Amino acid sequence: MVIFNTATREKQKLVPIKKDQVSIYVCGPTVYNLIHLGNARALCVFDTLRRYLEYKGYKVKYVQNFTDVDDKIIKKANEEGKAPSDVSENAIKEYFIDARGLNVRDADIHPKVTENMDNILAVIDELVKKGFAYEADGDVYFDTTKYPDYGKLSHMPLEDLQAGARIEIGDKKHNPMDFAVWKAAKEGEPYWDSPYGKGRPGWHIECSAMSKHYIGDTIDIHGGGSDLIFPHHENEIAQSHCATGKTLANIWMHNGMLNIDNKKMSKSKNNFFLVRQVAEIYGYEAIRFLLLQVHYRSQLNYTAEVMDSCKAAVQRLYNCKENLERRLKNADISAPASEEVCKMLEFKVQEFNACLDDDFNTADAISIVFELVREANIYCADEASSPSDIKAIYDVFLKLNSVLGFLYEKKEEKIPSQVNELVEQRALARKNKDFKLADEIRDKIFELGFTVKETRQGTIIEKI
Repeated sequence: MVIFNTATREKQKLVPIKKDQVSIYVCGPTVYNLIHLGNARALCVFDTLRRYLEYKGYKVKYVQNFTDVDDKIIKKANEEGKAPSDVSENAIKEYFIDARGLNVRDADIHPKVTENMDNILAVIDELVKKGFAYEADGDVYFDTTKYPDYGKLSHMPLEDLQAGARIEIGDKKHNPMDFAVWKAAKEGEPYWDSPYGKGRPGWHIECSAMSKHYIGDTIDIHGGGSDLIFPHHENEIAQSHCATGKTLANIWMHNGMLNIDNKKMSKSKNNFFLVRQVAEIYGYEAIRFLLLQVHYRSQLNYTAEVMDSCKAAVQRLYNCKENLERRLKNADISAPASEEVCKMLEFKVQEFNACLDDDFNTADAISIVFELVREANIYCADEASSPSDIKAIYDVFLKLNSVLGFLYEKKEEKIPSQVNELVEQRALARKNKDFKLADEIRDKIFELGFTVKETRQGTIIEKI
C-alpha cells in the first residue's frame, strides 16, 4: 500500500515499524460543541483506513485524543456558568453519539489532555533541558530558530511563515514564530502545578506527549485535516524531534477541506453544518457516504442535491442487499459457487484492493462496489442463478461494504398489522382478478406510508 506523505509530497510505501502492526495517531476534536461535517470527514476517512488495514491482516493501534482544556472550552464554560470540565465531558458524550452514528469505531485509546499532564510536562522539561524551549514569566516557549527544519511539513521557509503568520507577537517571545508549550494561569482559568508555576499546556505539545506515551517516539501514520498542517503539525514535528531526536511520524496523511455550496466552510461565515443537523434530514449513513465518495485529499462540496444523491446511493446498496437476501431465503447453498462467479468476484476484490492500495482511493473503491451491485442484480433477476452463486456474491458484497463502513444503519421495519391485512386483501383481489379493488387497496397502503410490489421472490412491503 502507498500513501501520499505530506512531508515528502510523494506517495510512500507503508512499511510498519512493527511487523504486521500499524500505529495511527489522529488529532481529535476540541470538545466544546457538537462536531461538524469537517470534523466528521477526518473521523470517517481514518476509521475506514483502520478498517482496510485490518481487512488486509494488520493489527492496528489507533489513538485519537480529546483536547479537553482550551480557550474555547473556557469561554463557553464562562458563558454558561459551568465548570470547563462539565462542558468538555458533555461534549465528549455528544461526540460518541455522532461518531457511532457515523459507524466510526471507538479508538483503542482516547487520551485526554487533562489526564496526561505528567506526560506533557515531561516533554516540556526535556525541551527546556536541551535548550529548545525557554521560560518567560511563567510561560514556556519553543524556540523555532533552534530547529533548522522548521517549516518542512508545510514546505515553507521560516521567513515566509513569519511574513504570513497570524500569531500575536508578545513581549515575552524571543522570535515571532516561537509558540507556547506552557501557558501561565490567568485568573479564573483551570490550572495545574508545574516547575514553571501554575498553568496549562499549549495546544501543540499535548499531541507530541500523548502520541509518545501511548504509541512511542515514532508513529507509522499521523493523520488529520489539512488545516492542521500549519501550525499544529509543524509544531508537533519540531518539538517532538527536538525532545526525542527521532522522527515523529513516517507518513503524514491529511484529508482535504469541505466546501458548503462551493464556498469554504467557516464558522466565521456561519456556513458550517453540524453532523447532528444533517443526520436528522438524511441519516448518518448518507453522511458517511458523502465523506468517502471523493478521494480523501480532494476538496469536498456539500449541497442539498449532493446529499440527496448520497442518500439514494445508500438506498441502492440496501436494495441490493435485500434482493440477495430474498433469493437466499430457505435456499440450499450446499453446492460450491460456479467458476464463472468465483472469477468475477476475485477480479472485483482485486480491483477494490488496488484502489485502496493506491493512496487510499475510496472514491474508486465505491465505484467497484456499485459494479458488483449491477452484477448482483443481474444474477438475482435470473431465476436460473444458483443459490450458491448468490451466496458467494452476497458474502463479498457484505465484506467490501464492511471495509467502507456501509450497510449498518437500516433496521428491519416492523410492518403494522393494518398494512399486513390490506396486503392480504390486495392479494385476494388480484387472485380474483378484481384489479380495480387491488389498486384501491394499494393506494390505502400508500397512504399508511408503505409500498407493495410483486416480484419473482414474492410480495415486498417497504416503508416509504
